[in-house]
Amino acid sequence: MNWERILALIWKEFLMVLRDARSRTTIFLPPLVQLLIFAFAATLDVKNVPIGILNLDKGEKSFELVQRFYGSKIFTHVVFLQKVEDVAPFMDHQKGVMIVFIEQEFSRNFDAAKEANIQLILDGRRSNTAQILMGYANTIINQFSREYMARIGVIENNMALVPRYWFNPNIIYYWFNIASLVALLTMLSCLVVTSQSVARERELGTFDQLLVSPLMPIEILIGKIIPGILIGVIEGLVMWGIGVSLLQVPFTGSFVLFLSSLLLFSCSVSGFGLFISSLSMTQQQALLGIFVFMLPSVLLSGFATPIENMPSWLQPITYAIPLRYMLVISKGLFFKAMSAKIVWHNLWPMGIICMVTLVGASVCFRRRLQ
Repeated sequence: MNWERILALIWKEFLMVLRDARSRTTIFLPPLVQLLIFAFAATLDVKNVPIGILNLDKGEKSFELVQRFYGSKIFTHVVFLQKVEDVAPFMDHQKGVMIVFIEQEFSRNFDAAKEANIQLILDGRRSNTAQILMGYANTIINQFSREYMARIGVIENNMALVPRYWFNPNIIYYWFNIASLVALLTMLSCLVVTSQSVARERELGTFDQLLVSPLMPIEILIGKIIPGILIGVIEGLVMWGIGVSLLQVPFTGSFVLFLSSLLLFSCSVSGFGLFISSLSMTQQQALLGIFVFMLPSVLLSGFATPIENMPSWLQPITYAIPLRYMLVISKGLFFKAMSAKIVWHNLWPMGIICMVTLVGASVCFRRRLQ
């Protein structure tokens, strides 16, 4: 191998990416926009959710309970329903996710120490939001009941549950998002560059020029894959810098471990990208290949849902996805100061994936040359 020829090819790849306005826009602008959008828009936090309250009791206790809902920071928009017939249109037209239904005898039963029922009507079309709102409502109702019992001198339970959240004390959801997006957007950038490299040459008609050049197939392969790895690492570091400096997300681990993991992760993803590129005749086909690969990778990586919740037959497939391991490393180094030993347990599977994908891409690339 002649490294001078390889470096010349690498420099040519960088120039093709940087001089092409569409390539620059595709590689650098979308990750920055996606970082901001996903960090703040794609959140599971429930805020400013409209709810309805139907209070048929009109007594003192029900009025006090209603005021607790009305004064909550979670329920900033409360709609007061007048009759039972208003419930169905309110839910059907999605004017709110939850209705608090207080029955007519609520205050009388409450004062008489009888069973005082409150019905929560939830919109199952938004199941996750409904479950979270039910938890908030239960907290408000239980706190109201405990305070009233303490006021009249009745103590039913002298134990108190005090939650303590490690690593993210204030449950700031975009902290979790940023740590995950660093890995996700690095994969996207790396795939875009490597998958477009060979496909671009074929589409422009310059691939045959490479074949008649002094470059050997292995040199072409290395020259095509290294720019994607470097750009992916640079993108990841930019995302990391924005998260830590601008968005104030804490980073408690070793930066050297993070950089090493990011480099190996980019190498493993580049193998998939080059494999897609070697099968594609046009850049459009390469972009479709990225979409086909990205969507299952994200869904099976544990980014959106825990891997443990997936069917048992599906879980083994996740071991072949490098994003699964990088998410663990990224979140661990951001929040838990993850040790080198635990990082290594997630690095060596990525190393195996890297070797398999690069060898597979190399074999496919050689066959396409013949």
